[in-house]
Amino acid sequence: MAITNRQSVLVATITLVLLLASTSAFGFRCGRKLVIENMHEAQVLKVCGAPTSSRHLGYVTRGSYIPVHRSISSGVTTEHFPGYRQYTQEVELTEYVYNFGPRKFMQRLTFEAGILVKIETIGYGYHEKKSK
Repeated sequence: MAITNRQSVLVATITLVLLLASTSAFGFRCGRKLVIENMHEAQVLKVCGAPTSSRHLGYVTRGSYIPVHRSISSGVTTEHFPGYRQYTQEVELTEYVYNFGPRKFMQRLTFEAGILVKIETIGYGYHEKKSK
């Protein structure tokens, strides 16, 4: 069975639509600006404004490997990197939820030490009731 040109175009179009629809895994838009992982909390607030809700989730311990270097000075300075040393630190976890209304998806953002590490789509938004 030969694939026709029409079938190729249909497969390419469906693939493109699926790729464009899956951008929520990588980021989302606030107006014309894109919010993606590894952005700082201040950048997200500048782009999207105040979240609908925010809460402090607690603290977690994260380890990172940092190169250890030393300088040997015997007339000539040379840097050596004998290896990496693991350092652990306690970082704050914060969650923001943005509600963009009933026709758009809400977004849950998780920050570790002020850096956006996780973006989740959590269903359609809702009309916010205005207090009198």
